[in-house]
Amino acid sequence: MNREKISIMDHGTEMLGALQQGVYLTTRSGDRINTMVIGWGTVGIIWGKPVFICYVRESRYTRELLDSISEFTVNMPVGPYDRSIFELCGSKSGRDMDKISAAGLTPVEGSTVSVPALAEFPMTLECRVLYRQEQDLGLIPGHILDVYYPDNGSGTDGHIAYIGEIVDSYILS
Repeated sequence: MNREKISIMDHGTEMLGALQQGVYLTTRSGDRINTMVIGWGTVGIIWGKPVFICYVRESRYTRELLDSISEFTVNMPVGPYDRSIFELCGSKSGRDMDKISAAGLTPVEGSTVSVPALAEFPMTLECRVLYRQEQDLGLIPGHILDVYYPDNGSGTDGHIAYIGEIVDSYILS
């Protein structure tokens, strides 16, 4: 499989557009690979480095894997794709099933990190975690808590912010 190197600055608009539809955050621990749909994230520059910032709920299986390896890929569609993959990866847990196999996804070995890209979602960011921070739900305005944390901020199942340095970016072909 070929990798066409891309600049995040040249593809930022596409990346942000993909995030609105949902992109895939993939990580691994040993031989166990998991991917999940994320809609909260952004591309930017922090500490002079290109980064992808994502938010993963504390209860997610992906968070367990990510905390064990501190590497991830962000996998984005280029053109149309099978929405049933989105539905499966956005609603099932990797604790209970192998979502990669069930969705018919094709892992492609990472070029810089040990986490694979996904052939079906060829725009890929390879990232290494620089920083992680648990949310302090007490600092989030009430109107946001009501929508995104219906337990009204009781401290259960908040998100963890991960700042990942983008160490490679490409489109698979």
